[in-house]
Amino acid sequence: MSVLPKALNNLIEALGLLPGVGPRSAERFAYFLFKNDLSKSQAIAQAITSLSDEVKICPVTFALIDAHEEVSRLYSATERDKQTIMVVADPFDVAAIEKTNSYKGTYHVLNGLISPIDGVTPETLHIAELVARVKKDQARELILATNASVEGESTAHFIAKQLESSKVQITRLAQGLPIGLDIEYADQITLGKALEGRRAL
Repeated sequence: MSVLPKALNNLIEALGLLPGVGPRSAERFAYFLFKNDLSKSQAIAQAITSLSDEVKICPVTFALIDAHEEVSRLYSATERDKQTIMVVADPFDVAAIEKTNSYKGTYHVLNGLISPIDGVTPETLHIAELVARVKKDQARELILATNASVEGESTAHFIAKQLESSKVQITRLAQGLPIGLDIEYADQITLGKALEGRRAL
C-alpha cells in the first residue's frame, strides 16, 4: 500500500512511461512539479495536451510540422532545392542539421532504422515513399545521413540498393573520428569510417 497520495502516485507512474526515466527520477520530477509554482505545472500540462492538436507529420517529407501547414516549410520554400534530399532517421535530426545553416536542400524522415531484432523492417519505414519521391522530384542527389551504427549502415545500404537503377547520385555524410577522441576508445565502425575517409594533408 502506497503512503503517497493517489494523484502523486499517478503522476509518478505516468512520468515513468517516458524513455530513460526510472522510478527515482519520476519521483523527483513529480515532487518538483508539486512543490513549485503551479503555473509551471500548468504550462507543461498545456504543452502536452496541445501536442496532438497542433503537431502533425508532413505527408511529403515525414518531418514534424504545425497542424495548419499542408507540407513542411523546408520543402515548400522556394529557396529549398527539391532535387537534393537528405535522408535522416528521426525528425529531430532535421533540427540538428538546420542549426548548421549549411544545407539548403530538403529532407526525408525514415522514422527509424532497419532493425529486425526490434521488429523494424524496411516496410515499416518511409523507404517506399522515398523511392517514389526521388522519381517525382527528379532528385539529383540523395544524401544518406543515417547514424554510423550497424542499423544506420544497413539502412543506408538498403536504400542505395533500392535506387541503384535510378540516375540519382547517392552520397553519405563524412564519418570518422570526432575531435578529442583517443583512437583507443573508438569503436570499430568509427575507426573503419575514418580509414575510408582519410585524405591528404
